[in-house]
Amino acid sequence: MRDTVRQELVARQLDEQISARFPVGRRLAVLDVGMGQGTQALRLARAGHKVTGLESDPDMLVAAREALAGEPEGIRERVRLVEGDGLETGVHFLPGSFDVVLCHGVLMYVEEPDAMVAGLARMLAPGGLLSLLVRNADALAMRPGLAGDWAGALAAFDSAAYTSRLGLRVRADRLDALTSTLAGIAAPLRAWYGVRVFTDNIEGAANETSRLPAEELERILALEDRAGRTDPYRRVAALLHLCGTRG
Repeated sequence: MRDTVRQELVARQLDEQISARFPVGRRLAVLDVGMGQGTQALRLARAGHKVTGLESDPDMLVAAREALAGEPEGIRERVRLVEGDGLETGVHFLPGSFDVVLCHGVLMYVEEPDAMVAGLARMLAPGGLLSLLVRNADALAMRPGLAGDWAGALAAFDSAAYTSRLGLRVRADRLDALTSTLAGIAAPLRAWYGVRVFTDNIEGAANETSRLPAEELERILALEDRAGRTDPYRRVAALLHLCGTRG
């Protein structure tokens, strides 16, 4: 459920921002940094865009290649997979090469994100869109608090670090700090959304979503979509989706 909500909401928000920035029907050059198994990359390729996926995890690259292999030839031809680190985009690509750059669920693993975000912005052509999905440091107490972990919730107020569901010690970002970073690299924030306000603590089997009636899933997505656009709800979302525009 958590992943379904995340992927679907981010896709809707991204489509909204692309539609607002680019002419209808334009085929875009997209870079997906830390593409994982390629959910967003494949979705954009199916929409006709040319997508380059950058991924450093060999297992994720294998999963992405397997997913890509199941697509029609025309879609496969629009996707290029590159093994590499998001901190080294300048090694792999020329500045200004992309209309859209995605970096979703990656900054949490980077101790000092400003340099990486600046490198991502350099990959954008003028008017290009930078899409960041980060853990919300201003709402770190929500997950442990709603789970009844009172000590963990209290501790979360004083730290931007947390333990992920994979057991890794990682970091979160604050909206104000990233807004300042984007302004400083000439890719100022144009829109932001909350992602997973109500469903962050839902546990369940991997196939749980497939067993939900379609109308129930759509109701959940409609609720999360509304909350992710509405204050004060979006400010306590587990994740923040920030969109900046270059120049």
